[in-house]
Amino acid sequence: MQQHTYIFAAHVTYRMITRKLNLLLAALAFILISAPAFAQQVKVIKYKELEQIRNAPHDTLYVVNFWATWCKPCIKEMPYFEALTAQYKNQPVRVMLVSMDAAEDLEKRVKPFVQKRSLKSDVLLLDEVDANTWIDKLEPKWSGAIPATMVFNNKRKQYEFVEKELSQEELQSIILKYKP
Repeated sequence: MQQHTYIFAAHVTYRMITRKLNLLLAALAFILISAPAFAQQVKVIKYKELEQIRNAPHDTLYVVNFWATWCKPCIKEMPYFEALTAQYKNQPVRVMLVSMDAAEDLEKRVKPFVQKRSLKSDVLLLDEVDANTWIDKLEPKWSGAIPATMVFNNKRKQYEFVEKELSQEELQSIILKYKP
């Protein structure tokens, strides 16, 4: 009789644990399905906001890359900028990826592109239809072609502009030249 009691008690305990575990797994699955996945934000800006960053008296080295989802050379060099973000994470170096895609492509092209690649750099979308109204103000030598990269530290009066695809070595060389 005592042996049957132990077997029955073990069976009841096993069923209770299994039931609680199933409830816990169901709750966890519900949370994971209903919670939005972490996604890098893409901030939509106008030229004035970009101009404020460019002219602010800071002692941070800004690395601003102009790119688009449809630009193959831009996509090719993007891992190099992401590597900078990781490499200089706790230093006064800030990488900003400025998308030149149309604002109406934010949801269907830019955000999925950023999510698929798990970009960690600051990603902005420049919402300006007519580049002729702002490019000369930002960089008079810029033809408007991308990729293009601007590196600056205003407090130290450091500035460099490159209008071409950069290799990882070229990008690192520029950063080492100006890094605080």
